Amino acid sequence: MSSAHDKPEWAQSRREKRNAERVAQGLKPRRRIWPWIVLLLIVAAVVAFIFLNPAPAPVETAAAEEAAIVRQIRQSETITMAPATLSETVKVTGTLVPAQLSDVASQASGRVMAVLVRPGDTVNEGDVLAQIDRATLELQLSQQRATASATRAQFESSQQQLERTEQLATQGLASPSVLEQARSATAALQAQLDALQTGVETAELALDNATVTSPLSGVVASRSVEPGQTIQAGTPLFNVVNLEEMEFQAAASVNSSALVNAGQTATVTVTGLEGQQFTGQVSRVNPVALTGTRTVPIYIELDNSEGALRGGMFATGNITVMEQADAMAIPSSALREDAEGQFVLMLEGETLARKPVETVREWNRGSLVEVTGLAAGDVVVSAALTELQPGDRFSLLEG
Repeated sequence: MSSAHDKPEWAQSRREKRNAERVAQGLKPRRRIWPWIVLLLIVAAVVAFIFLNPAPAPVETAAAEEAAIVRQIRQSETITMAPATLSETVKVTGTLVPAQLSDVASQASGRVMAVLVRPGDTVNEGDVLAQIDRATLELQLSQQRATASATRAQFESSQQQLERTEQLATQGLASPSVLEQARSATAALQAQLDALQTGVETAELALDNATVTSPLSGVVASRSVEPGQTIQAGTPLFNVVNLEEMEFQAAASVNSSALVNAGQTATVTVTGLEGQQFTGQVSRVNPVALTGTRTVPIYIELDNSEGALRGGMFATGNITVMEQADAMAIPSSALREDAEGQFVLMLEGETLARKPVETVREWNRGSLVEVTGLAAGDVVVSAALTELQPGDRFSLLEG
């Protein structure tokens, strides 16, 4: 009897009731087939996994594949060694002023009759700039000359009288007191004549100064006088500048200024004249820093024969304070170091080689390193590519 008949009819499931009916009809009961289907699917999955995922390659094969990796390096990430001139510079900033300038002041008093130049006019040394009234000065000169002539006549008469008195005194016909009086009178007239002669020269100079001339060749930068104006001696009239030579009045930090000396070469860039560079020379260095700024004034001479520079322009300069010719230098990023010392990666054939180097000194604030151990034509990796190692194979790409 089946297990379905062991249970009361009310406790049998639908499947068990159907199987009981089949048994009563003389048929075999139906068996469950889904567990076999599940088992078959599991077996098929295991077989597929084994065939689709082969066993891992041996360690030697993986190592060989890793060794076959080719590193890609751009040409811009390399540098071809060649002897070069290295230089250390000090940066300075400041303004340009004319090397020659003159403030022209009046050396005579009087009324200005004419002003012959305006700001911007070109003048030569000795050209007339202004004319002061000469009439009064000529009258003063005439008076001085007349007074001097009268005094000279008195002096000459006194000299003759002194000579006669001296002759009489030698003959005993003139007393010593009379001789002394004659000598004193002559000496007094001599002093008075000298003073008057000085007055004549002063009046002549004043008359000459009534014509104001340019003390140098250049350009009139400013004028502060107009026709009809009455001026006194010492009154400022004009400012004349010579632009053929300019002076770059620059300033450097206290620490950097210690490296600057007269005679060093400077390259100057002027605001407003982009793309142009001017070469000058340090003429002098101030020994004391400016209070409050902690900068040292430095003066640089610039040639301006082409007339491109103007006074008051702002400029930036680089003074070459140290130079080394025929040196080998690499970017600081190309220098590497390991337990054996400093080295660079050099391109040899198709692999990277370790090339030992020794550093000499740093340039350009550490951006360049002067080294020994490299020859002209050597190609080394200049970029800081930390993944590259000696022995790696490489391919060189453009760009």
